[in-house]
Amino acid sequence: MITQSSPQNEPTWLTIFRLLRWDKPAGRLILMIPALWAIFLAARGIPPLPLIGVIILGTLATSAAGCVINDLWDRDIDPQVERTKMRPLAARALSIKLGIVIAFIALVCAAILAFYLNILSFCLCVAAVPFIVCYPLAKRVFPIPQLVLSFAWGFAVLISWTAVTGKLENYTWVLWGITVFWTLGFDTVYAMSDREDDQKIGVNSSALFFGKYAGEAVGVFFAITVGLWAYLGIIMQLNLGFWITWAISLLVWMIQYIRLSSPEIPQETYGQIFRQNVILGFALLIGIIANIIF
Repeated sequence: MITQSSPQNEPTWLTIFRLLRWDKPAGRLILMIPALWAIFLAARGIPPLPLIGVIILGTLATSAAGCVINDLWDRDIDPQVERTKMRPLAARALSIKLGIVIAFIALVCAAILAFYLNILSFCLCVAAVPFIVCYPLAKRVFPIPQLVLSFAWGFAVLISWTAVTGKLENYTWVLWGITVFWTLGFDTVYAMSDREDDQKIGVNSSALFFGKYAGEAVGVFFAITVGLWAYLGIIMQLNLGFWITWAISLLVWMIQYIRLSSPEIPQETYGQIFRQNVILGFALLIGIIANIIF
C-alpha cells in the first residue's frame, strides 16, 4: 500500500502543510493542468499573465480546500485505510475545529481570487462548490464517486475558459469532456490501490464498481480522452507541436492499459501511473503552448 508517515513531535505548521497535501504536489498539479489547458486554448495565444497567476493560485486554494473537506468527512474512515491512516485528521494530529478553520480560509482565498474573474466565471466558481463539498459523501451513496470528482475537475475548464472569453463555446465542452474522462481514468487507477480497504469498510469506488474489468474501464476512459483530444486538435487546427505530444500521450496510455491488464499488478504500479498522468498533462500543455508560439 501507499503509506504516509507522521513524524513524532512534528511542528504544527508542517502538519497543516500535510493536511493541505502540499507535501504531495502531484495531486495539486493535476487539477491545475486542465485549467491551464483551457486558458491557453481559449486565448488562442498567450493569456494575460495576471490571469495565469490567478488561475494557478485559484487551483491551489481550491484543491487545498477540497483536501481538507475530504479529510473532515473521512476522519473516521481514513484510519481504516492503509494509504490514508496517517493523514493529520485521521491520526488526530489536528483538531476538527482547526480543520474547519483551515478549510474556511482556503475557500475564502479561492473566493477572493474569483472576484478577479468575470461574472460568468465567478458563477461557475460558486457552482463548483457543491461538487467539492459533496464528493467525499458520494463514496457512501453513489456507486461511481470518481464521476463526481470528474465533474468537479471539469469546472476547472469551464471557469478558466470563460475567464478568457466570457462565454462557453463548443470547444469548451470538448475540453470539458477530455477532462472528465481523463479524470475518471487516472482516479480509477488511484482507487484500485484501495480496493481491499474500501470493500472492507463498505464505501464505493469506480474500481470496485467495475471489479475485474477496472483495467478495461480505464482503457476505455483513456481511449475516449485521446479521441476527444484528436477531435479538438482537428477542429481548432492545432499544429505539429500539439500532435507530437498527443502521439506520446497515446503511446503512454496504451502502455498503462497493458500494465493494468496484467493478472498480477504490483502495488506501486497505481501510484506510478497516477504520476505519469501528471507528466502527460504537462506534456500536452507544452504541445498547446508550442502550437501557439510556432
